[in-house]
Amino acid sequence: MSSGCPTGPGSTPPIQIMGDNVFHVVTPLLESKAMSTLTGTTVFMKLDNVQPVGSFKIRGIGHFCQKLAEQGSKHFVCSSGGNAGIAVAYAAEKLGVSASILVPSSTPDMVVQKLKGYGCDVEVFGKVWDDANDQAHKLAKSEGWVYVSPFDHPLLWEGHSSIIQELKDSLPRKPGAIVLSVGGGGLLVGVVQGLRKVGWADVPIIAMETRGADCLNASLKAGKMVTLPDITSIATCLGAKTPAERALQCAQECPLISEVVDDQEAVRAMEQFLDDERMLVEPACGASLAAVYSGHIQRLQREGRLSSDLSSIVMIVCGGSSINLAQLKALKTKLGME
Repeated sequence: MSSGCPTGPGSTPPIQIMGDNVFHVVTPLLESKAMSTLTGTTVFMKLDNVQPVGSFKIRGIGHFCQKLAEQGSKHFVCSSGGNAGIAVAYAAEKLGVSASILVPSSTPDMVVQKLKGYGCDVEVFGKVWDDANDQAHKLAKSEGWVYVSPFDHPLLWEGHSSIIQELKDSLPRKPGAIVLSVGGGGLLVGVVQGLRKVGWADVPIIAMETRGADCLNASLKAGKMVTLPDITSIATCLGAKTPAERALQCAQECPLISEVVDDQEAVRAMEQFLDDERMLVEPACGASLAAVYSGHIQRLQREGRLSSDLSSIVMIVCGGSSINLAQLKALKTKLGME
């Protein structure tokens, strides 16, 4: 398996089968007329929010969990702000393996109830993801139990790289740029590996974070791994205080532009996307969408940091399993937006 960085959409293909189990589906790739109009460039949406668990996480986590089950693991332990835990719970149920999910107190109750619906044990521990992660590592010392990282493992990255192969199978030519959200950086590393595999290593990546959960941007500015003092963003699914080391390496070595938006921009992008595409996604995904809706792509082109003649832009719509209308209203109230 390789890792690291490099020196026309059609109908949806059938379900992806891994072994005897169904984990992720090949998701639709659709043009967004609204975002294409705003950018003056064709914008395609890679809709991983329609995965069985509502986010891209099942690609890598499903792959990882199946490998662990094949090795005889009896119990999965995962720390999560939402999406990773849901993916582990789903994979565990499919594999017939028990699981414990550790979530921080910032996790919405709707997510906790969803996790319990898969039959796994759920423990609320600590204020932020890092607290829950410390507890998960302690529990994973039990015999037969194994820790499933939400973003930092080669098998995860390998699974996430499948998203690029799907783009290669659907697009008539390589895109001019790919926009994605960064939390711990697992999706970023998977995308980079996928680009390398299909010969698209020169495609620039626009890595979006929210202020207060911007560990990758802070690390890039410092030129080394940085741990944020706290997570202050509402985008709790981006809430890792330290990025994966491999994510920082990829960001330093590959054609990547790191951008940070505030929470209000992410929420406004969520609302606009709901109006334009009739899909509700969470703030972590809103960070990516804000690249277009708040004009960051357009600004980067004016500044000469991104080509003004892009063949297309692919927006990875990463997830929406941790949001509903009531939660959106609560976020707007918290941010003073209504």
